Amino acid sequence: MKVPAAGIYFPEEDRKEILSNIEKALESGQLTLGKSGEEFEKKFAEYVGAKHAIAVNSGTSALEIPLRIFDVRGKNVIVPTNTFFATPAAVIHAGGKVKFAEADPKTFSLDVDDISEKIDKDTKGVIVVHIGGIVTPRIEEIKKLCDDNNLFLLEDAAHAHGSSLHGKKAGTFGPTASFSFYPTKVMTSGEGGMIVTDDPDVQKKAVIYRDQGKSGFLGNVHVELGYNWRMSELHAVLGLSQLRRLDEFIERRRRMAKIYDERLKDIDGIKGLAMPDGVKSNYYKYIALLDKGIDRGAIKKELKEKYGVSLSGEVYELPCHLQPVFKDLGYKEGDFPVAEDICKRHVCLPVFATMTEDQANYVVDSLKEVLG
Repeated sequence: MKVPAAGIYFPEEDRKEILSNIEKALESGQLTLGKSGEEFEKKFAEYVGAKHAIAVNSGTSALEIPLRIFDVRGKNVIVPTNTFFATPAAVIHAGGKVKFAEADPKTFSLDVDDISEKIDKDTKGVIVVHIGGIVTPRIEEIKKLCDDNNLFLLEDAAHAHGSSLHGKKAGTFGPTASFSFYPTKVMTSGEGGMIVTDDPDVQKKAVIYRDQGKSGFLGNVHVELGYNWRMSELHAVLGLSQLRRLDEFIERRRRMAKIYDERLKDIDGIKGLAMPDGVKSNYYKYIALLDKGIDRGAIKKELKEKYGVSLSGEVYELPCHLQPVFKDLGYKEGDFPVAEDICKRHVCLPVFATMTEDQANYVVDSLKEVLG
């Protein structure tokens, strides 16, 4: 048996509908900022529970646009070090300064105490990342810290479509949130992202920024230094189709995660990351921690070559403060010991919408052999 790290799923009946809707877009002649994009925005806002959604061409631009709206130029933005490159890069591209913060080992999210220590007179805001689809139960503490210090809170919910905490969905804890629809995500539009907000001013400005900073789609008066961050109608058609399946995808992923939760209890050397009370993850990633001293690279290699099991990418293998591209920020190894430890020791077991129980059990059986 072979088990891939991930899988993209477009059922046959959905593919027919997608092609039909693409044909309609082609016939209309409006291939960007059209009816499909508007419908995608409306339906996604309804799903998340936000008043507004703005479709853009990537999760990265869904981060940079709010940061430009919040005007981070010359100001510090606190960012987790165990996140994808795009999170701190968006701050820098928006003119801000990155201040990395430590990880909470229970959720892989930001450590609240470290955020508190990092806030100074030059701090403008905090980006919290819902790593692997887990909304940290300490999100309200982070929000209060931001409110008390007059800071914005931006949710990087790239991993967290449909995840929730005490029934409240990711993307609705701060004033603005950013989602990604990259092909590896729980739902995809091929390429694309979405900004969600309850703030009408953020919505109005985001629409301007995504379309070259123009005051209106049909005009040629530029009022902001925007960029081409539009989502095409073709990508919106894909996104709409996937959104209709999102709850179905998440339910399947949760079933696979339950198998992992139960069966990993009987294996030495590895432990699944416990889900905190009140959290309902979409299981974009199933995170498990290896005991110290176990060679992750060797484990992954043997699983793939001997058993045909591919583990998905980590979250993340190398924390951002140790990435070569950020060396000028002055960080060094040892600055964030918790993040460095969990980045070195965790693995992400395969989980995807079409995965079977047999495949999940085979992954665990293979792990048991390798770790044994």
